[in-house]
Amino acid sequence: MADPRKIGVWQTAFLGDAVLTLPLIAALRARFPEAAIHLFVRAGLEGLFAAQPELTGIHGFDKRGSEKGLAAAWRFGRDLKSQGFDLWLSAHSSARSALVAASSGIPRRIGYDAPWFNRLAYTETVSRRFDELAEVERLMALLGPLGVGLEAPAARLVLPALALERARAIWETGLPEGEGPVLGVHPGSTWPTKCWPVGHFSRVLDLAASAGARILLLAGPGEEGVARAVLDGAGDPARRRTASLAGALSLPELAAVIGRLSAYLTNDSGPMHLAWVQDVPLAALFGPTTRSLGFFPRGEGSTVLERDLSCRPCGLHGHKRCPEGHHRCMTEIRPEEVWAALAPKLGLPG
Repeated sequence: MADPRKIGVWQTAFLGDAVLTLPLIAALRARFPEAAIHLFVRAGLEGLFAAQPELTGIHGFDKRGSEKGLAAAWRFGRDLKSQGFDLWLSAHSSARSALVAASSGIPRRIGYDAPWFNRLAYTETVSRRFDELAEVERLMALLGPLGVGLEAPAARLVLPALALERARAIWETGLPEGEGPVLGVHPGSTWPTKCWPVGHFSRVLDLAASAGARILLLAGPGEEGVARAVLDGAGDPARRRTASLAGALSLPELAAVIGRLSAYLTNDSGPMHLAWVQDVPLAALFGPTTRSLGFFPRGEGSTVLERDLSCRPCGLHGHKRCPEGHHRCMTEIRPEEVWAALAPKLGLPG
């Protein structure tokens, strides 16, 4: 079979899921160095991958807006039919994703073998082996029919020049060298039960400041109130050593700022993946989710903090409220324990 000339990679789930496809994309580029590779992501994420060197094109799919619904997915796939794709890889196991693939008529379409309707949508299917593999290796399994093994290559997020320049300017104007390492703290999450208590974050700010760290408080749109509460709960010395960029950065700029940090503290969230893929040391707080689900931060510099409780995991993403009513999975992770994990990453005493 001839090598593909134009490849589509479909991953329209959350931010973290899109970042986790980068090793697969690196492996695709190594396997097919002459092919054009196009990545399809949830609308709003395109700018994050705009400078990724392996990609020929990056495309947004507005699944919550103009392209909402199965009929729109079918039309989207039909529009792909004339665009010359000869290989399609779907990293998302949804009915919408299956409809896009099935209606595209792309000659070779690879997806997972479950749910059952995937076997009608793809020309080849592979087992996701959810209980055996981490997510990066589950994604690599999609390349099995192409002769690529499960071992994932190193991958790094490459960001647009304007985002990198914004991060550099932030450091030059507000975070000069020689005044202590910079700890990034991101207290928000889309899922409320994934959020560590505000008071615990405030306590880490106090511990970090007293040890000589500078702190950069980060938050996405809608998370500004949480970031403000964390800062308000910290003592005066910590507030003096903390700068807030809550709600002030685009997604590529957030990634560029994270890439400059000495270390990063975050809930299990999309921005967590922006750290490890740039080799930034991090501590991640896992509550309703678990490392064993496979969506953990990679790399030797990553530490996952979690509790062994019989009620965990309570879901793939978490809930609005703790199903058990106690939220022990997060409240029992103590600030002193978290600081003990972060301090060595910052080169500071614990």
